[in-house]
Amino acid sequence: MGMISKKICLVGDFGVGKTSLIRRFVERQFSDQYLSTVGVKISRKTLELMGEKPDQKLNLRLMIWDLEGHTKFKGISKNHLQGASGALVVADLTRPETIENIPEHINLFLSINPKGIIIVALNKADLFTQEKLQKARQIKEFESILATYQTSAKNGLYVDEIFYQLACEMIKKNESSC
Repeated sequence: MGMISKKICLVGDFGVGKTSLIRRFVERQFSDQYLSTVGVKISRKTLELMGEKPDQKLNLRLMIWDLEGHTKFKGISKNHLQGASGALVVADLTRPETIENIPEHINLFLSINPKGIIIVALNKADLFTQEKLQKARQIKEFESILATYQTSAKNGLYVDEIFYQLACEMIKKNESSC
């Protein structure tokens, strides 16, 4: 059983909860304190995944790149996206403009990693109102993404699922496992 390493990037506007999703997944913690990411922060987590045979297990080391949030003054560095096998594009359900910017983030990621796998995380579902559901449904129609989830870093809603599904899909591209 060898170790496979894969790079994934979390991209999205500032303040959508990218760092909080990573902290929930890697450290099992949540904090209401907002800390803006400057540049990039890299976290690691090793997952044990099932192979295509019942007794086969794979160790996958995720290199999780937390990229500085996009603002109208500063975009995401293309250099940080290079070599990524997958991305979580994160938006804030309580801020419609972050949802509207999802296609821009998807297109940027795919322009650098055309074979990359993308999952969209509509974060802060714990603060969700029914009115935001209409905007969220439009995102699912974007054909380059694997799935869309309504997540909450605060209560853990679908956090493990988005990382595990992304991990499995990246491995499937290599070995047809998971």
